[in-house]
Amino acid sequence: MIRNTEEFLAALQAARRASTPLVSIRTADPASAIALTTQSLNGNADSTALLSWDIMTGLSAMNGPGKKMLDSIIGERNPETVGPADALSVAARLGDDAVIFYSNPQRLWHDPVIVQGLWNLRDTLKAVGAVFVLITPPGSVLPQELTQDVLVIDEPLPSQDGLRAIVRTTFENAKLAAPGADDENRAVDALLGLAAFPAEQVVAMSLSKRGLDHDQLWERKRQVIEQAPGLTVWRGGEAFTDVGGCANVKAFLQSVLDGAEAPRVVVFCDEIEKAFAGTGTDLSGVTTEMTGTILTWMQNREADGCILIGPPGTAKSLVAKATGNTAGIPTIAFDLAAMKNGIIGSSGERLRSALSIIDAVSGGRSLWLATCNSIASLPPELRRRFTLGTFFFDLPAADEREAIWQIYTSKYGVQDERPHDDNWTGAEIKECCRKAYRLRMSLRQSAEYTVPVAKSAADQIESLRQQSSGKYLSASHPGIYEYNRNASTPKGRAFRALERE
Repeated sequence: MIRNTEEFLAALQAARRASTPLVSIRTADPASAIALTTQSLNGNADSTALLSWDIMTGLSAMNGPGKKMLDSIIGERNPETVGPADALSVAARLGDDAVIFYSNPQRLWHDPVIVQGLWNLRDTLKAVGAVFVLITPPGSVLPQELTQDVLVIDEPLPSQDGLRAIVRTTFENAKLAAPGADDENRAVDALLGLAAFPAEQVVAMSLSKRGLDHDQLWERKRQVIEQAPGLTVWRGGEAFTDVGGCANVKAFLQSVLDGAEAPRVVVFCDEIEKAFAGTGTDLSGVTTEMTGTILTWMQNREADGCILIGPPGTAKSLVAKATGNTAGIPTIAFDLAAMKNGIIGSSGERLRSALSIIDAVSGGRSLWLATCNSIASLPPELRRRFTLGTFFFDLPAADEREAIWQIYTSKYGVQDERPHDDNWTGAEIKECCRKAYRLRMSLRQSAEYTVPVAKSAADQIESLRQQSSGKYLSASHPGIYEYNRNASTPKGRAFRALERE
């Protein structure tokens, strides 16, 4: 994996020395990739024929030798009328050491003519030392016919040092004093994951005589993330102080946030068992392929994560969403279903693009938090990727319910006498308070319109408790979750039918 510009240039130079005829550069900034490729020619750019093609402008020469070569190939023909297939025919007639850039071929290579034309260039260009460079976006995958013949190189996004240089240069150009160390570090965190050009633009737009507007920097980062199908940035303000109970999992996650190699991004997968349903059995093979892609990515990046399992309404999603805000880092909601597409190969491409964005904005340090109501259908190999453990969220105990009531009665301004809440979940307590506030009724009246999950799904909760006992960590108390049907201790609370007053 190429991690910086120096490695990228070295890869291009090595390909040039080996007379590699077909190169695909996956980049978030095509102009930057073309400039760096030209830079890799080691001072020979003025004497090397450079050409480019795109769907709008057709063929064009990038320097004098390129203009001379283009004229000799197409004669009196208008280069702007050269189409995608004709451009490949022109490329087959390139002279020694020429370089031609071909933009956005991923929009065209579903056409057998384009695929065949690209493959035909391999031996022809190698004989004269010319290079055909495909400029594609991150996550693009070559057609199967070309995978063995095209060298794929990923252009890295700017490093932290590169982003620092962009921030300082922007301040200098604006004739402002250099930013302080803290201001600069905050700006770099907000810019991490952006290509050079948008980073320059957003810094310039966020800069005034008062300094940088960091909120605007972060908003631009959110926009970049949400351009990828299936990725959204959670904008809620929850933190661990807004979560009643769940002391053990909160303490553990706080240790992760404060520890070495602390995460820069939280990736939140809600109801993960539904997202990966069908792995290994779906007839299309799409889910199975996407599962394999995520497994490989998490393994290669050594991505850490936790699985949060329990009945609905027990604060699994709330804890996951609150983790990012507690650390002051973004929480990205990861929706695998939204990445699926009917076009062959498109689902995998969307997933790889989303993972590339997560990798970029996290600087390789992401924390994955996945919730599920039942873990049985989750592929075992996927469970193993969540190396930080699985936590079971039981129905809250009395002291936890008291903490939850305090949070939501204060939030909604309802302080009258509370209803009987045995076996209520945190979500039910919240909804009771919210309903009382909205409908201008007492908490006891609001409770009359609440059917706790402990009553409506009693059998499922009992089964889930028994399946989790002795296997997973407790979200509320240190150690392994233990359930005893006849006990009333916090480690294994008895299940009792809901009593109504």
